[in-house]
Amino acid sequence: MELQTLSLFSRIMLIILWKLSIFVLIFTVMESKSVFLEIKRFFLVVLGGLLMAVNINTFVNSANLFPGGFTGLSLLIQKTVFNSFNITIPFSVLLYSLNIIPFFIGFKFIGKKFTIYSVIMIFASGLLTDFVPEIQLTEDMLLCAVFGGIVNSVAISLCLFAGSSSGGTDFIAIFISEKTGKSAWNWILAFNTCVLIAAGIIVGWDAALYSIIFQYVSTQGLNFLYKKYAKTTLIIITDRDQEIYQIIKNKTNHDATVFQGKGCYAGTEHKMLYTVVSSQESGALEKAIRNVDPSAFINVIQSKEIIGRFYKRAND
Repeated sequence: MELQTLSLFSRIMLIILWKLSIFVLIFTVMESKSVFLEIKRFFLVVLGGLLMAVNINTFVNSANLFPGGFTGLSLLIQKTVFNSFNITIPFSVLLYSLNIIPFFIGFKFIGKKFTIYSVIMIFASGLLTDFVPEIQLTEDMLLCAVFGGIVNSVAISLCLFAGSSSGGTDFIAIFISEKTGKSAWNWILAFNTCVLIAAGIIVGWDAALYSIIFQYVSTQGLNFLYKKYAKTTLIIITDRDQEIYQIIKNKTNHDATVFQGKGCYAGTEHKMLYTVVSSQESGALEKAIRNVDPSAFINVIQSKEIIGRFYKRAND
């Protein structure tokens, strides 16, 4: 009976996901100038959801790990109900229920396309987690924590590259940050800590402690793969300062400051441009500068912190 109910529920969710996917593609294509870009975003989000589901049913469940955010909370509720009442609640039901309020927050305050693509990610990861069979690749909890964290960071990065998120606490963190101008990640860290403490009490401290390793590896992997929020300072010595400034302005929408300089060795005068851009943009920008002035001297510095006005692209 339980299998039949789950199968019926899964079929219903699959139909909803299919219809939602068609709606998203039609809506985003009508709103966008680039059909290819929207199709690419859609498949990146679905691929991220698939990776998330596979990760949960291999590394995460094999070691009873708990990822951060509402994914970890959904798994904790699912395991608690099963251990207490021998009732299996589909993972997707819990994940969707927890994301109802964050969905409305994202749609109203963050961005419609951003929220819709995030919902596709939530639907895909929840539904596929119920569909994908569990496979135990290893019984070593440390290996599960490390490789599970790596796969998790790749899945989330795919969503971020597509201009979406994994939903849940991401919506809340972005909303608080944009409203207050302050980082909300300390609150998210506190939420994840509470989940892990509850997991330690209910499931066992081994799983909770290995989950810390999982979340640490995932965070470091995400920082390595996704550079949008990292800042890079460029100091450029050139004789073609106006042309290079136009490239900086057109490609990144950032400003620059120009200084008059003089080389100590040869005594020749040059212009020095100083600008700060997103690390995600710096690679393409450096190539464009070299195309305009192959002899330009570029010093690339990773900026720890920027205080003051810095242009950030809004979520669509």
